[in-house]
Amino acid sequence: MFQQLLQQAKDNISTVRAIIKTNENIRVILLNENKITQTTSKDYIKIIDTLKKDIPKTKEWRIYDHCAAVTKLYAIYENFVEDLIRDWLNLLPELFLNYDDLEERIRTTHQFGVGKLLLDLNKNRYEHLSIEQVINGLYLGVNNTNKYELLPDAFLFHEQNLRREILDKLLADAGISNAWQWINRHESMKKFIEEIRGGQNTAEGELNELISYRNDAAHGALIDDFLGFNALLELCDFVESICQALADLLTYKVIQQKEVIGEAKKIGKITEWFQKPQAGVAQVTAISLKTNTNLFLVNENIAYCQPAVIQSIQIEGKTIKELEATQDMEIGLKFDVDAKVGLDLYLLL
Repeated sequence: MFQQLLQQAKDNISTVRAIIKTNENIRVILLNENKITQTTSKDYIKIIDTLKKDIPKTKEWRIYDHCAAVTKLYAIYENFVEDLIRDWLNLLPELFLNYDDLEERIRTTHQFGVGKLLLDLNKNRYEHLSIEQVINGLYLGVNNTNKYELLPDAFLFHEQNLRREILDKLLADAGISNAWQWINRHESMKKFIEEIRGGQNTAEGELNELISYRNDAAHGALIDDFLGFNALLELCDFVESICQALADLLTYKVIQQKEVIGEAKKIGKITEWFQKPQAGVAQVTAISLKTNTNLFLVNENIAYCQPAVIQSIQIEGKTIKELEATQDMEIGLKFDVDAKVGLDLYLLL
């Protein structure tokens, strides 16, 4: 559902990682030039000499890397959040057919946002909008048509950085409550805090540090406490973790609402899982299943929601391609992703 946005964010983060690593490798080569060039060709030595002509001072170079990385990583995070909310809002008319079915908070935010947009429509940032575009979705909604629209710009007002409280508010205004609780429970974030930080920080603390570094870099503050090579790579991991958690949260919310309107169904639960060969046993409802079926593996308590494809089905030790399961039947399933005990299986109808 939101995989394209998530992949784009991951690709951007990978680019930041690559630049950090490349600059570090260049520094290693140049600062250890005497050791390296003793056993290399004359052409290589010429390349080193050319690079050394304009080499910056090491501290200033690292400060530049720091500023570039933290500024870009924050931008990736903020843009991802806003794009995620846009996609979610565009989906809502399919999930809630009538405007009045939306949560009151969503409708209130929408109505307030439309009013604010009308006041600010002459600003450059809204030059892509017309009066008709701003009011049309609301007009259709309050007149009880099933063709209403939620203009994302009406939900994305924020003058402050996306710290925890601002992020929580933006998402809650769009109908996604308790987002930070999900982020804290999410496997990738827990792994980052426990394994990378040794439990010595929190997700909120990490986000505040990123924003502080970004603000200092953006406002031209004197920077002495700059992040080194490994610390910058760890910051990339953090941003990727929070983006992953948010994408999974909104995917879960979509599945949750699709179940309400009859477009998704819980068809079973994983009761056993084996790391080798990454397959397990699931207890399923009366359902038709076949290989290459797309499912979602879900567990709200551990903030887990991942797409999966059934690669093989086994019943009583025999591999089959299709199955007409009876209620509470136990079957063997292998997916294209890892899984774990306790995950619910959801099928989009």
